[in-house]
Parts: sequence; C-alpha cells; structure tokens
Amino acid sequence: MFNDIGPLELVTLIVLAVLVFGPDKLPKVIQDVTRTIRKIRDFSESAKQDIRQELGPEFKDFEFEDLNPKTFIRKQLDNDDLGLKEIRNGFDLKKEMAEVTDAVHGRDSDSAAPSSTGRVDMTKKPETRAADERPPFDADAT
Repeated sequence: MFNDIGPLELVTLIVLAVLVFGPDKLPKVIQDVTRTIRKIRDFSESAKQDIRQELGPEFKDFEFEDLNPKTFIRKQLDNDDLGLKEIRNGFDLKKEMAEVTDAVHGRDSDSAAPSSTGRVDMTKKPETRAADERPPFDADAT
C-alpha cells in the first residue's frame, strides 16, 4: 500500500504528526486510524465474499485484481490458447516500420529495404528535388 514512501518521507510524516497532534494524543490517533483501516479491510473482504457467493460456483476462482485491464491482458498473453505468441513472434516491427517510412516518403520499399543484418543501406543517394519544388505536405503532421 505504501510501497513508494521513502525513509525521508516517512520521517517527515512522523514529525508532522507529532507537531499536529502532539506527543500525548498521537498514540490514540494511531489506534483510531489502525482500527478504521481494519474495519475498512473487513468490510471489503465481506463484500468480496458476498459477491463471490452471489456469482455462484463457476466463479469460485474469480479474482478482483483481474478486473484491472493490464492484469487481464497480461494473463491472456501468458495463456497461449489463442496462439498469440505465434502471432507476436511472426510480427517483425523493424520491417513494418521501414515499410511505413518508405510509404510516407514515397520510396519503393525494395530500394531501401533493410539487409539481412537489419540495417538500411545509407550509401544510396536520396532523391533530390528541384530548388523551387516544395517538400510533400503532410496534413496529419501539422
């Protein structure tokens, strides 16, 4: 819950708490806060149990963390029932990006295609335009 609080921040919070509540009231405030947190946790656990009971036995392994989209996608990618790893491995991002940049610049994709090492041949001269010719206008880039 408090994984991102460093030691300096923790000391600052303790000093602030002592200044605000005073050393004589601080233990009672800490007890009240921990009791409130415990009640909130108990309430949320009972709510989770009620929801699991209402969903039925099909959802006995249901985890509420799975409702987070990142967790759901990560679990689905780890589960290879759909063959997603094969699709992901078959996708060559460098080649696709080279084709897209060639299409944007209006070049033939074979002339600037990466070699077997994955590098583009830079020895070829790029196409030159006449001095009065404007570069191509890209409405999406502006």
